[in-house]
Amino acid sequence: MKRTVRDALITFRRTPLLSVLSITTIAFSLFAFGLFGLVALNIRDALDRLEDRVEIRAFVAEGTSPEQLATAAGDIAGYPEVLDAKMVTQEQALVRAKKELGDFRDVFEGAVLPASIDVRLKPGARDPATVKRVASRVRAFSFIDDVRYGEEWIEKLYRLRNIAGIAGLVLGLAFAAVSVIIIGATIRMAVLSRAQEISIMRLVGATDSYIRRPFLLEGIAKGIMGGMLALLLTYIARTLIDRYLIETVFFDIRVTFLGLLFGALIGLIGSSLSVGRHLRRL
Repeated sequence: MKRTVRDALITFRRTPLLSVLSITTIAFSLFAFGLFGLVALNIRDALDRLEDRVEIRAFVAEGTSPEQLATAAGDIAGYPEVLDAKMVTQEQALVRAKKELGDFRDVFEGAVLPASIDVRLKPGARDPATVKRVASRVRAFSFIDDVRYGEEWIEKLYRLRNIAGIAGLVLGLAFAAVSVIIIGATIRMAVLSRAQEISIMRLVGATDSYIRRPFLLEGIAKGIMGGMLALLLTYIARTLIDRYLIETVFFDIRVTFLGLLFGALIGLIGSSLSVGRHLRRL
């Protein structure tokens, strides 16, 4: 292992400009991926905040007793998908409407609004199918006049989430492929520059796996260093966006660590493919 590390360092010293250029190129490829990941993360965070507002509001027929409301709210709260169910009286509904409309609260002077049961769902149970199913169960109560939950809005919210997820996966694979190609090209040049040395090593009995190890280590190192530089650039970009545009969230420690592992994996794949192919030709 010590000899492998030494050989990898020798390769770095022999071609410092090429090594720096390859690391920088890898970094910018991963930086583009990181920027898209940052956008995807903030879109997901915004969607999660919107998802917290998903609510079923069941309007109650006039004349329904508070006891019936309380009993129904308790039954609904027991549904496995429901986080809580709150009873809202006519007086509370009027106060809430005036508060929400602000300057237009005078519109409700003397108005009478129906009582309701407001149902919030648990995280993971806010998809359109689950919301519709719970709304149907709530509508089954005899004293429920109408049930509203913004069906079209919820469907658009989840359609946007699915589009963002698919786009993230496709672009992530595309950026990963570009990085693998870049690393493979740099490793290929390193292999060709040491063609004579590799031939001599084979003559003295060195196996392909022994010859391959320094190049694989070099690819992993370049991937990690490129990933670190990409994370630094992404953090700088996020800081500038926070300062001049909007407040954003950044990757947590787990995602940051996975990003470095991803860089190492890309480096390993790129160098492995390149070395294996070119060793067979030497």
